[in-house]
Amino acid sequence: MTDTVARRPPEPIPLTVITGFLGSGKTTLLNRLLHDPAMADTAVIVNEFGEVGIDHVLVERADDGVVELSSGCLCCTIRGDLVATLEDLLKRLDNGRLTALRRVVIETTGLADPAPILHTVMRHPYLVRRYRLDGVVTLVDAVNGMATLDAQVEAVKQAAVADRLVITKSDLCDTAERKAQLIALRTRLKILDPAAPQLDAARGEATPAALLESGLWRPETKTADVTRWLAEEAYRDRDAERRRLEAKAGHAHGHDHACDHDHHDHDHGHAHDANRHDDHIRAFCLAADRPMSAASLDMFLELLRSAHGPKLLRVKGVVRLAEDPERPLVLHVVQHVVHPVAQLERWPDEDRRTRLVFITRDLDEGFVKRMFDAFVGELVADGPDAAALTDNPLSISGFSGSFR
Repeated sequence: MTDTVARRPPEPIPLTVITGFLGSGKTTLLNRLLHDPAMADTAVIVNEFGEVGIDHVLVERADDGVVELSSGCLCCTIRGDLVATLEDLLKRLDNGRLTALRRVVIETTGLADPAPILHTVMRHPYLVRRYRLDGVVTLVDAVNGMATLDAQVEAVKQAAVADRLVITKSDLCDTAERKAQLIALRTRLKILDPAAPQLDAARGEATPAALLESGLWRPETKTADVTRWLAEEAYRDRDAERRRLEAKAGHAHGHDHACDHDHHDHDHGHAHDANRHDDHIRAFCLAADRPMSAASLDMFLELLRSAHGPKLLRVKGVVRLAEDPERPLVLHVVQHVVHPVAQLERWPDEDRRTRLVFITRDLDEGFVKRMFDAFVGELVADGPDAAALTDNPLSISGFSGSFR
């Protein structure tokens, strides 16, 4: 082995966040995952051991806050703060007390917005080099999911930012009415998060293979899979899809032919009335054939972050730079925090457009598109140019040059 290879930093460890509202079944899912051989060499970080019934698979308590499981997993509690827990795992790995650490899974509390956990890794100068964000898995209760989404804005945000949606307790939908409610729930989730696959836990679909490795990088090839990661086709014609799915849900709610051939009368409006929380969420994709200069990208993102950071639930994208059009940039933004930008050595497919996927709250697609078009240079009649957008009191310092 050459000195160069020996000094090469280790591959970042993928990190997955599992979230879901109270009672959604996170503990049940975690117990199932902990028994799966595919989870060997995984660290699962939970809030309290008592919330996860792992005593029957406990082999040895390594020390305070860490237990070793017979499956080869570790299970840790969050000690003080998440940074300390994640750093401790790295210390164990680097000093040989852990022989391998293939991934980390973090379970949030039922009331938690996953953004602060993502920020913990994205903003920490050391952790961001050793871990890479893989994905957010959100659990939704098939029985109580509709009511929870109606009542809790955090539950809506959890669903909207998910890379994978897991429907739990579908086996309890054993009446015609509950089956119809499940169809309505799936429709609602599809409108909230059109790109996230929906997995049925009761049918055994929530396996490690289906839940993990949902990020940009293919672990087996170490190459970027931009098409799979962005899933931009799911955002096309979203308004038309919304109308089609809502009409389908309304029909299914009144006439559940797939589940029950008997006619039954329900409140049709229940399945497809716009909910006040859902109305705040937007999911859309913007694209441009024209390359974008590094300075324009810099200012576009800084203006959005400065003025509307909390409204940017998540932004993912690939950008064709004017200065280096053959080496695309990959962006990942969670609210006001930008993950360190990665530059690929080459385009992974034939599509060389700039493509940005947005999930926003109280931020209109039209507004973002007009700003994006201005900085790309594709102006519309009576639209502003980039100079006009930057001629305002918002400061854009502290971000300039980060893409050069």
